[in-house]
Amino acid sequence: MKLGHAAVRRMEASRNALLEIVKSGRPAYGVTTGFGQLENVPISKGDALRLQENLVRSHAAGAGPPLPHDDVRASMLIRANALAKGYSGVRPEVVELLLGMLNHGIHPVVPSRGSLGASGDLAPLAHIALVMIGEGEVDVQGKRVAGGAALRAARLTALRLEAKEGLAVLNGTAVMAGLGSLLVADALQLLKDSEIAASMSFEALRGSPAPFDERLSRLKKQVGQQLVAGNMVKLLRESEIVESHKGPHRVQDPYSLRCIPQVLGACFESIHYARQVLEIEINSVTDNPVIFADTRESVSGGNFHAQSLAMALDFLGLGLTVLGAFSERRIARLVDPHLSELPPFLTEHGGLQSGMMVLQYTAAAFASENKVYAHPASADSIPASANQEDHNSMGQGAALKARQILENARRIVAIEYLCAAQGLEFRKPLKPGVGPLIAHRVIRGSVPKLTQDRSMSGDIDRVVGMMRSGDVAKPVEAKVGRLA
Repeated sequence: MKLGHAAVRRMEASRNALLEIVKSGRPAYGVTTGFGQLENVPISKGDALRLQENLVRSHAAGAGPPLPHDDVRASMLIRANALAKGYSGVRPEVVELLLGMLNHGIHPVVPSRGSLGASGDLAPLAHIALVMIGEGEVDVQGKRVAGGAALRAARLTALRLEAKEGLAVLNGTAVMAGLGSLLVADALQLLKDSEIAASMSFEALRGSPAPFDERLSRLKKQVGQQLVAGNMVKLLRESEIVESHKGPHRVQDPYSLRCIPQVLGACFESIHYARQVLEIEINSVTDNPVIFADTRESVSGGNFHAQSLAMALDFLGLGLTVLGAFSERRIARLVDPHLSELPPFLTEHGGLQSGMMVLQYTAAAFASENKVYAHPASADSIPASANQEDHNSMGQGAALKARQILENARRIVAIEYLCAAQGLEFRKPLKPGVGPLIAHRVIRGSVPKLTQDRSMSGDIDRVVGMMRSGDVAKPVEAKVGRLA
């Protein structure tokens, strides 16, 4: 990765404008003044550089377990992109160092807690900036080393921060946006797995495909519903199980089968709303103050405030909570002989063996936990900086709990895969639709049919690993076509 020539020109113009503002003596927040509630404290030209270093050191006050490398890398790239737009008044060297760290795999150790989601991700971004001035800690190839030593080993030069540069690195939404962007990618993958697992359960429970009729979805006009209904038709194509019960069966299926398009369609829309908000956020200027090179102005505002992002991440978390809870309801039906027309707990030797009884317990535990996490972080606000920053978005909290919801929901869907695959064993010799048939074969390549009781924790972990890498969805999509 490297900085483009057009970006260098924009940054140089912005930097020259900032230097003129400093030379003129006009007040500029965070450049010739203090920060937050200290905005009215003037800073002399002689102290302008010390101000930026003090800002970085004092704000590197995060706590808690560090963010994973992928989250840190995403945050660094998004911040570099925002600065490269040329409205932050920083030298090109600032962005070039961020890109150099990314290219050399130098990952600052960034504690996951500390951001309030307004005034930017101050604490986590300060830990990135700390490494940029040759301090702090980094993780390089699994080893934690001093930031300055890592830069020297990569032949990168630590920055001597100049006017506004510390503030420019800290004052943005890059960490929340980085976490959120990776979350959306994972959520879209999980949605595919959820649709495939639902189609397997649908076959094992002998559902009716009538609710997937495109005429119904056209009347509702919800895009997510239309897409999911179409996906179910693709997945169930050539099903012998569906053909076997076209005669009198039941008047209507339960909601967990009949309303798959409506419920998973709504989950789809929550993910795509978050995606739209994030696409805007990661391509925006989220700095403060903003430097306008054409008019030589420093304009203070609130582009660092992540209210839109926080609310979108909360909505994403809600969608994933519903996705997991919906999956758990099918698991519960699969193991209940009164509802499934299958052997109790999906074992041929009920009584002596408990089969998949407790898999449903585990799914229910994850579903219940997610209901706690689904409370919106953005509904809360705690003032900071002596009430100067009196309404914060709590966007980082929204991102962190949405990640936990996703991990829990992924495990629930993994359990549905296991139970649905076992349920399909009892429908043989009839073959399910193309999608469930391929998914069943892939799962059986790693997890054998349950013939006698065994610990299934390892089975869950194996299926979760397959879902992370797309090992179930990819072969299914290769056969039925792309799933939305």
